[in-house]
Amino acid sequence: MTEPSSIRRIAGPHRGRSRAVVHGGLVWTVATSPGASVAEQTAGCLATIDAALREAGTDRSRIVEAVVYLPDISRKSEMDEVWCEWIPDNGWPCRACVSASLPTGDLVEIKLTAALP
Repeated sequence: MTEPSSIRRIAGPHRGRSRAVVHGGLVWTVATSPGASVAEQTAGCLATIDAALREAGTDRSRIVEAVVYLPDISRKSEMDEVWCEWIPDNGWPCRACVSASLPTGDLVEIKLTAALP
């Protein structure tokens, strides 16, 4: 099966998934990161997302939607502190935070969609 040429997949470090996918003027990306705290992992995720968005040809000011997965939703405020410093004041996306089971050690996973310029 051949892939439509209009879909661009940016390879990631893990088998079976892309770091980002670009199609129809949008970019989808997802990140986890090592770290000892929710804040540390959030900062690592956002740095990974910045790199993926840059490689795809866009940036954080063009994020339209984000979903943040937290195994302990009571720690949402720790993630929010880092998130709110990272998102530009005029670029607040539609965002949901969801309590979810994540692999052991993962305290945050962030999936988002951004528009290309």
